[in-house]
Amino acid sequence: MMIDLRRVDDREHLLLASYAMHSRDTAGRMRPELAHGYRGPYARDRDRVLHSSAFRRLSGKMQVFTGEMGEYHRTRLTHTFEVASVARTIARTLRLNEDLTETLALLHDIGHPPYGHCGEDALAEVLEPWGGFSHNQFAITIVTELEQRYTDFPGLNLTMEVLSGQDTRAHKAASAVGCSPLLEVQIVDLADSIAYDAHDVDDALQMGMIEFAELAKLDIVARASEQVQRRYGALPPNRRRQALVHELVDLQIGDLLSTATEVLHSVDGHSSDEIRSAGLRLEHSEEVAQERAELEAYLFETVYRHPRLVPVRNAASSRLRELLEGLIDRPDRLPLRFRTRVTEVGVARSVGDYLAGMTDRFCDTQHLLFTTHPAGPLTDW
Repeated sequence: MMIDLRRVDDREHLLLASYAMHSRDTAGRMRPELAHGYRGPYARDRDRVLHSSAFRRLSGKMQVFTGEMGEYHRTRLTHTFEVASVARTIARTLRLNEDLTETLALLHDIGHPPYGHCGEDALAEVLEPWGGFSHNQFAITIVTELEQRYTDFPGLNLTMEVLSGQDTRAHKAASAVGCSPLLEVQIVDLADSIAYDAHDVDDALQMGMIEFAELAKLDIVARASEQVQRRYGALPPNRRRQALVHELVDLQIGDLLSTATEVLHSVDGHSSDEIRSAGLRLEHSEEVAQERAELEAYLFETVYRHPRLVPVRNAASSRLRELLEGLIDRPDRLPLRFRTRVTEVGVARSVGDYLAGMTDRFCDTQHLLFTTHPAGPLTDW
């Protein structure tokens, strides 16, 4: 049979490893669609996520640091693009499905509420009697129920593999044993942690929240710093910071590719389903895994609990909590779409969905409106 590189299946047959998730093996969509002429199912999913309203709102959601703390640091959107970049690099090198990997990366943080993890903590605590809150689970709600892109049905009608991959993130404990997630799902999780470890270091250094001298006491930073010194010699602080962050990312990716290549070499010829059934999981070398754990513990204590950050996060959390509790008592002030949604999911869940979809600034505005104007519905996003 003649190979036609315009066909997605033929391209993937030539480029992808046997253990990658091939488009021809997709379980399809909840609502069947005709195949596209030149885009595979995961490329279509990627574009649907990229063009969604929820994805655009990531630009207004904090990653770690809030907008009033400067302009340099990451938002959820810039972090998402960085994760996608790292994940694509790993997927391409390991001959995995790059379209699927990129889609999962672009989707992975789409369910984050305003104000980062402190916003998620506030939602989870208040909504605990109604099942709590998880940004990973809310991402599925967004792409299956809340996005309004089609006239015939809600949601984006993504493939089962993308929905299942996001569901795996929502149930990480369960996915850590037995049948393993798709390799493309595993790659996105690893890329996420590689990106935020290095880039939180970048943001914190740039904002003067940590010092080079303290960081250099950590083994993985010391190794990266030695490589920067050998390659460039003495550098001014700003250039040194940039070179260090680049080396931290490169070091972690290189280690993962080295260990993954060795593992995957032994399963070449096996299908994606076969290696999932065998429970194959990709991970860093033991040395780098320990070094990364040390770095993450340092960031948690030194950056995420920094005296400049804690009061700002506490104030934001209080605003969100006040608005959440207030709207549960006054669901008549919800926008029409979410008042209608009350009949489907209940008052508390509808209020939580409304708030979780907000950007930081929009939440501030609606909080002010709710507390200063006693009547009338708030604004839909």
